[in-house]
Amino acid sequence: MTKPPLTLYLAAPRGFCAGVDRAIKIVEMAIAKWGAPVYVRHEIVHNKFVVDSLRDQGAVFVEELDECPDDRPVIFSAHGVPKSVPSAAQARNMTFVDATCPLVSKVHIEAERHHAAGLQMVMIGHAGHPETVGTMGQLPEGEVLLVETVEDVAHIAPRDPSKLAFITQTTLSVDDTSDIVAALQARFPAIVGPHKEDICYATTNRQAAVKAIAGRIDALLVIGAPNSSNSKRLVEVGRAAGCRYSQLIQRAADIDWRALEGAASVGVTAGASAPEVLIQEVIDAFEDRFDLTREIVETAVESVEFKVPRVLRQAS
Repeated sequence: MTKPPLTLYLAAPRGFCAGVDRAIKIVEMAIAKWGAPVYVRHEIVHNKFVVDSLRDQGAVFVEELDECPDDRPVIFSAHGVPKSVPSAAQARNMTFVDATCPLVSKVHIEAERHHAAGLQMVMIGHAGHPETVGTMGQLPEGEVLLVETVEDVAHIAPRDPSKLAFITQTTLSVDDTSDIVAALQARFPAIVGPHKEDICYATTNRQAAVKAIAGRIDALLVIGAPNSSNSKRLVEVGRAAGCRYSQLIQRAADIDWRALEGAASVGVTAGASAPEVLIQEVIDAFEDRFDLTREIVETAVESVEFKVPRVLRQAS
């Protein structure tokens, strides 16, 4: 039977970023150095395939430090943790490795610097997201005010409106964040912003690539986990850029083929914690069903690499 023709637009960059790559290496190297089990507080990155793969190698995933024994190493996830977590690990003389993405750590340092200068922080982020919890936990209670929307800006009550600074979660929508920043600056003209935008290069690049293909496609599939902030933002960016059928899938089995009937072109991208093997699985699924033409739309080339902590590079 003749397969219908379809053009698959592959957004680039897509998939793993340097922070995710580093976090996964940290778990693998910790297992190689100390043997299994190695405990990981919270999912190391938000992707079930990655977590299951590391679990098979000997990682044990827990939500809180008190679920870990004192005598086994523990790793903190790429999203970052409140200061109380490493303090508790030190108090128990635990071996721990912090896999916080260096770009998230940069935001932590920024928050501490502003706090030391007497400024109260406003954080643009999603309530309950591990990165937001970790960043707000760098400072004493009440020192960070959270805003999620433009509307929230009108309702915060800072101690001194003339002594404020703002920071952002690194995985937000670039466009939505700029609207919130504008609202903050309109209400608090003296508010201090970051030297360099907090939203990370990988988030920005993946969103730009989606915008570049959105006008050419009938549907967009974003490969990522339901709890992955940057993946969910890619779906929203696709819709906002004009692609009405913009869907999050975890892997090829989740594709709704009936919804794609009659489509002549489909875009594919992946969140920063989705591995290449899942992207290839989706491409193969399209290859099985369509006379496929592939087109890569590259809007940036990424060459960022982050070193793993020294403790893992040293011999036992």
